[in-house]
Amino acid sequence: MKLLILGNGQLGQMLAQSSIQLGHECLLVNTRTNKVMPAGAHVALSQSIEEAMQWADVVSWEHEQLDPEHVALAANKLLTDADKIRPLTHRQLEKKLCDDLGIATAPWQAFQTADQFTQTLRTWQQPVVIKAAFGGYDGKSQWRWSPESASAAAEAESLAHSAGLQPGIIEALIPFTKEVSIVGARAKDGRILCYPLVENVHTKGILSHTFAGFEAPDLRLQKAAELAFQRITEHLGYVGTLAIEFFVVGDGEEAELLVNEIAPRVHNSGHWSLTGCNASQFDLHIRSLTNMPFPKLAVQPTLMLNAIGCAEIPTELWQDSRVQAFWYGKDSRPGRKVGHVNLRIAKRAEAEALSKNWTPSLQVLS
Repeated sequence: MKLLILGNGQLGQMLAQSSIQLGHECLLVNTRTNKVMPAGAHVALSQSIEEAMQWADVVSWEHEQLDPEHVALAANKLLTDADKIRPLTHRQLEKKLCDDLGIATAPWQAFQTADQFTQTLRTWQQPVVIKAAFGGYDGKSQWRWSPESASAAAEAESLAHSAGLQPGIIEALIPFTKEVSIVGARAKDGRILCYPLVENVHTKGILSHTFAGFEAPDLRLQKAAELAFQRITEHLGYVGTLAIEFFVVGDGEEAELLVNEIAPRVHNSGHWSLTGCNASQFDLHIRSLTNMPFPKLAVQPTLMLNAIGCAEIPTELWQDSRVQAFWYGKDSRPGRKVGHVNLRIAKRAEAEALSKNWTPSLQVLS
């Protein structure tokens, strides 16, 4: 089958690699220049984007911020209706989608203008997170406010001139136990396959590292996460890999999941699967698009460490026999993801020690 991926960043390139491994042809589109690109190279082909669309049997994407012109050109070659994906690019609509489907989130309220923002903020009696409705990721376009602050009134007025300048949401700052995510895939014929829940650790709103497969997931929470995945993907008619980030609130039998964000694409918290599973999230995406069989998943304990803002991955990590390192070929700058490192490690305690040891040299956040 001939696949065309909208986007040729690291996610697009890894999707292309899986396409080739699974016996398909794949081209990518640089969505900034509209140039058609081969896998693994940054030299454009002479083919036009219109010709590439005609060549492809199926069109997919590496990022959900889809250009309406690309969507129009793809016509009936997108297996998921792009109009149904757009709510997941807008936080107000994303939260409403969860409400409509009966999927729990943190309490939230929408605002459209600075005046409405100020009026809405006054109704909150607890610390909140403020998020722009559109755009922003890795902690960008997010602010925090607490009515308990000694300067709460002044801070609220200042936020009205920053956070309040665009539509957004105000949501309760949840005292969560940990952050987890589920990554799974839904095939063209409706089959669903999900990985076990993994634990994510964020620093300044950016995913620092992921612990995958170190202990059996709580079956009750796993079932709840898979039910949320099923409700969302079936409602959207979604085909491909999708990720849902959750807050875990409470402990033991009292623990519950609250949806934080939904990503209709392969996701950073699924990168561990390139090393720690017999089928990566990229493989599952391609298998979904082409209606290939899903494998029985075999998960091995894996630590995924993001390389953020660093100039290179240290030589010692490249040389570690437990390591599979991925470098994206991007210019480094603070806060930018430029690669990741996967390590197969048997014990959680050792993974925690290694993450503490390596994050200072791998991650430059500011």
